[in-house]
Amino acid sequence: MSILDAIILGIVEGLTEFLPISSTGHLTIAEKVLGKDISSDAVTAFTAVIQVGAIVAVILYFRADILKLLGAVFGGLRSEQRRKADPNWRFAWLIVLGSIPIGIVGLLAKGLIEGPLRNLYVVAAGLILWSPVMVYAERHASQRRGESQLRRRDAVTIGLVQCFALIPGVSRSGATISAGLLRGFDRVTATRLSFFLAIPALVAAGLFELKDALGQGVGFAPTVVGTVVSFVVAYATIAWLLRFVAHNPISWFVPYRVALGVIVIVVVAATGSSAT
Repeated sequence: MSILDAIILGIVEGLTEFLPISSTGHLTIAEKVLGKDISSDAVTAFTAVIQVGAIVAVILYFRADILKLLGAVFGGLRSEQRRKADPNWRFAWLIVLGSIPIGIVGLLAKGLIEGPLRNLYVVAAGLILWSPVMVYAERHASQRRGESQLRRRDAVTIGLVQCFALIPGVSRSGATISAGLLRGFDRVTATRLSFFLAIPALVAAGLFELKDALGQGVGFAPTVVGTVVSFVVAYATIAWLLRFVAHNPISWFVPYRVALGVIVIVVVAATGSSAT
């Protein structure tokens, strides 16, 4: 992995992590174009680690909200009155609850995720087949609920749907925002929930894979460069996306998803290239 490769992949990660177009799918395509072995443990680990840069961007962007949540958690552990009075206590634990499903499924299906699912045909299928879900979510969304109305059933449901994002091409944000819309939340709230649910899932995945990224041929410098670049690009993307979803449906991304999926299938089939 050269420094230039790491910069390119960092830009791809930062641009796509929070857009409903699948960062893992785009990274898999970009790695294949750059001539990488996408089935390699080191490349798979690198993909997971540079996502941490995007998560650091979320943490910094929402730092005021996160500090409130942490304050509520630590304060609530000491005071029953704080637990009852502070809505941030409840919200923080609902985010933890919603993060549990993807942690369990991710560990149990690790071999499948890093093996057969690292395939360009799978990426294309994920991009195309999840697109109707996004369209359906937008058309049937009441958007009458706000963040304060998040309940345990909502957190578990959105967390379970987030597990579909383990399939490259589906998109974690596409899955969680769609689930939030179908639970009746407004688009901005659904997007914020998607950001908060991303933090535990992607930080855990990145830390879990760090040793493989550093120890199996990618190297320290490319890993650091890719992570830093993804952080910078992701920070700008978050600000843009929150403004975009306030006035536009996520289904606007569907034509791009479908077109990219079709292009991947056609190119792989026409050139006889390996899909892995």
